[in-house]
Amino acid sequence: MALKIGRMVSGYVQTNVYFVYDEEKKQAIVFDPADNGSGIAKKLSDAGIEVAAIFLTHGHFDHIYGVKELKAETNALIYASRDEDKLLKDPELNVSVQTGRVCTVEADVLLEDGSVTDIAGMQVKMISTPGHTAGSCCYYFEDAKILICGDTLFLGSCGRTDLPTGSSAAIDRSIKEKLMCLPDDVRVYPGHGDSSTIGFERESNPFC
Repeated sequence: MALKIGRMVSGYVQTNVYFVYDEEKKQAIVFDPADNGSGIAKKLSDAGIEVAAIFLTHGHFDHIYGVKELKAETNALIYASRDEDKLLKDPELNVSVQTGRVCTVEADVLLEDGSVTDIAGMQVKMISTPGHTAGSCCYYFEDAKILICGDTLFLGSCGRTDLPTGSSAAIDRSIKEKLMCLPDDVRVYPGHGDSSTIGFERESNPFC
């Protein structure tokens, strides 16, 4: 199975919305649907791609505003780390209160570290990477060498840790112990900004 990845950029903080899909089956997993669930659903539908699932790397407002709309239009289940359940349901913790647009999300499936989920024949592994939030995680397609890493790792940097449940010590451990052990040619797709590779980050990122 040859997997493809697409990206949309949405919201006033320019959040990356990714969709990984099988070109033959035309079914996709959408990651972090930012703030325009209906728009995402329409773009994928216009391209003949069905949304098979919604995966969340963490629960901050800029990554979850579009979740309910996208679920309503596609009936796709929502997946997230079990450790992020509390933050997803609490507008103080997910910082949506501070934006003036309160938002909460309840995941349909709560994942454990290392769990592998099959969505329409696509195998995706959840890697728990606390630090940006307590329940931040990354999603790894091992065969395709794709890593969706949310706000844990950026090109040349890492996610902030000064928001509720964040921890600089935890994100340091997550990056070094959970991500830097992956092969150099794994492509890294962060929640904001440009993509990279594990090898490039290992050599040039001061946080690695």
